[in-house]
Amino acid sequence: MTGWSNWSGSVRSTPTQMARPQTEAELSRLVAEAAKVRVVGAGHSFMPLCETDGLLLNLEDLDSPIEVAPDRKTVTAPAGWSLKKLTAALWDLGLSLPNQGDVNPQSLAGALATGTHGTGKDLGSLATFAHGFRLVQADGSAVECSRTENPELFEAQRLSLGLFGVATRITVDVLPAYRLEERIEKKPLAWTLEAFPEFAAQRRHAEFFVFPYADTVILKTLEPTDLPGDPGSGTDISEAPFRVACQIGQALPALIGPLQRLMMQLSTGGGRVGPAHLIFPSERTIRFEEMEYELPREAGLPALSEVIGWIRRKRLPVAFPFEFRWAAGDDIWMSPFNLGPGASISMHQYAPMAWRALFAEAEAIFRSHGGRPHWAKRHTLTRTDVDALYPMAERFRRVRRTADPGGKFLNPHLAELFS
Repeated sequence: MTGWSNWSGSVRSTPTQMARPQTEAELSRLVAEAAKVRVVGAGHSFMPLCETDGLLLNLEDLDSPIEVAPDRKTVTAPAGWSLKKLTAALWDLGLSLPNQGDVNPQSLAGALATGTHGTGKDLGSLATFAHGFRLVQADGSAVECSRTENPELFEAQRLSLGLFGVATRITVDVLPAYRLEERIEKKPLAWTLEAFPEFAAQRRHAEFFVFPYADTVILKTLEPTDLPGDPGSGTDISEAPFRVACQIGQALPALIGPLQRLMMQLSTGGGRVGPAHLIFPSERTIRFEEMEYELPREAGLPALSEVIGWIRRKRLPVAFPFEFRWAAGDDIWMSPFNLGPGASISMHQYAPMAWRALFAEAEAIFRSHGGRPHWAKRHTLTRTDVDALYPMAERFRRVRRTADPGGKFLNPHLAELFS
């Protein structure tokens, strides 16, 4: 048996079998013969979504052509392709995804299945792009679902957590290929907390990063442009000095605050121009653990202010910045944005440092402001919490029981919430 771990190293599993099928027929046989099945992409989930003692599948080698709809508004693409591979292929076809997050190694299926999102007041999570799925079910048979074909399965599958089968092909929205201009600048934290709602309302993409002990923020905007330019490689925060600051902070936590303030004093603005799929992602090579909560939009900045104040009062060793974004509401059953326009707060911790107690206390703050967690980021929801937060949870479970009556796609974490 070969072990597996996620990107941060905090989730480990020992599957009895790991496989990379190259055809749907091979995939169907593997799924039909296995007692338990989970699928993994880049391992960017911080929760044990991919953990299994059964069959662990990777679909990167399950290749098939992209099919472009006649109106060029949607494409049907391999579910196991990484967003990096997919968006490069789309660019060659003169197309782009409507939005992306700030990293791109995740699989298309994994990004949709967990509600992964980017930023933008009017732009929903990647799950909102989906129009149809092809799934290999527990018995190895294939089924299609969309708004008109198996519509209840489709509604549950839009944000599925991998509970209804193995997605092989997904139909998603696309736009004509576009370019973006990225601008990064420093702003006072006080100004940002006051001005961000009006500022973000006037831009397609706006977000900011704030170290808990700094009084300035890194403000980032992305806007469509026709300007020429070479995107190069991008990062919101210079990783070389940040890595050193994290290592020093791990050894000497009392220096975290001064180091964060020094980093912000030394940081400069910047920007890039290029194809959208090269501008959206930034380099992320420093390993971290992450919790992310999605809140009603009006509660986002007050919640951020409260959690920063809590860290400062208790002088807590939080080495990473918070990331603050907006995303549009949606109508997806298990989406944390289905209550309306949302604000997203990502809390990170340097992976070698303690994070569980910090996250647990911060989670209570986010929950008190009406927050619901990103399914792939650290949280402590119970089944009772899921039922309280998601009125469609039992319908979601009912569809799961119909699609997978034997619980082949459950693992212990998911069984606790959705069995």
